[in-house]
Amino acid sequence: MQCNLQSNPEHQLKMRILLFIFLIFSCSLKKPIVFKEANHLKTGAEQTNLYVNLLKTKRVGMVVNHTATIGKTHLVDSLIKLKINIVKIFGPEHGFRGTADAGEHVNSSKDVKTGIEVVSLYGKNAKPTKEQLADLDVVIFDIQDVGARFYTYISTMHLVMEACAENNKKLLILDRPNPNGHYIDGPILDRKFTSFVGMHPIPVVHGCTVAELAKMINGEGWLNNSLKCDLTVIPCKNYTHQTPYELPVPPSPNLPNKQAIALYPSLCFFEGTDVSIGRGTNKQFQVIGSQNFKKGDFQFTPEDKPGAKNPMNKGILCKGFDLSKISIESNLNIDYLIDFYSNSNKETFFKAAPFFDKLAGSSSLREQIIQGKNSFQIKSTWSAGLEKYRLMRANYLIYQ
Repeated sequence: MQCNLQSNPEHQLKMRILLFIFLIFSCSLKKPIVFKEANHLKTGAEQTNLYVNLLKTKRVGMVVNHTATIGKTHLVDSLIKLKINIVKIFGPEHGFRGTADAGEHVNSSKDVKTGIEVVSLYGKNAKPTKEQLADLDVVIFDIQDVGARFYTYISTMHLVMEACAENNKKLLILDRPNPNGHYIDGPILDRKFTSFVGMHPIPVVHGCTVAELAKMINGEGWLNNSLKCDLTVIPCKNYTHQTPYELPVPPSPNLPNKQAIALYPSLCFFEGTDVSIGRGTNKQFQVIGSQNFKKGDFQFTPEDKPGAKNPMNKGILCKGFDLSKISIESNLNIDYLIDFYSNSNKETFFKAAPFFDKLAGSSSLREQIIQGKNSFQIKSTWSAGLEKYRLMRANYLIYQ
């Protein structure tokens, strides 16, 4: 009679004990499992080991605002601790501390905390003068951008590059991620419409970090007289254009969160109309409305607030939409514009037409909306320009 070993409980117990001993012994021979550290994104500023030696013994100027931080410490304070000789600070729109209104004049002064001279680069003195650069050897640019052509920090960078090129000064750019860097969209700017809210023949959503754009400005000869800036870049580490990035500090008073930043490229066109985009509320660039709009399920009344003195439609009940919770696709949405134009007072809608055209980069978008074209028809006219731009942009990419 054949014995069935599998049915023998005593045998099963012995086999389990032997298997357990074998596993313990074999595990002791294996190398311990090592978990690799996650690839943490680092901004250019955070990698001080890559650029501090470039600044030692140099007289340094800094084009920075409140977004130039290493962790929770301002870059100025970090470099002072590292014994870097900071002679001068240049502040862009919204000021060095980032609290001024859009377009508000900011006086030059001294930084209360450090006593360093602060020179405003907004208004009549948008570009550093020869005298302002005379006592500097190198200029640092570190400002968080949001990837839209009309966001003026890149205009300030252009003028700083030009001033450095004209006066033989080195420029060091500490790069930061672009929160809207994962797509490209919008009309290409016509050079006849060049202004401080659009200085380059690029689309509204350009898909570049400030360092990539600086390389493009140099490479395409967009500086005055086709000058070349002596440029050094400290790139971000562990970053690609598809890396999600939520800004640790609001880049300006009316872009308080990632929803506002994502909506900004689409909603900023309304700044050239009679429609409010939430300045003077607690949902800046997240609501749209006007007293003339015939639709909408949301109401708000803009009032004076810090960073929004005398906002559009101040004290007027505006009807429209709350976009603060919507999901945002990776494209420039002009349906909002078309909808508001179609359902508002057409005579007053483009009340600031010249400014609207500067934001759009030409008069074409306004004219197409007036002609009754839909978003598909309008966007189809951008295709050739965008394709040409993509090919050109590829020459200057730092991140894939």
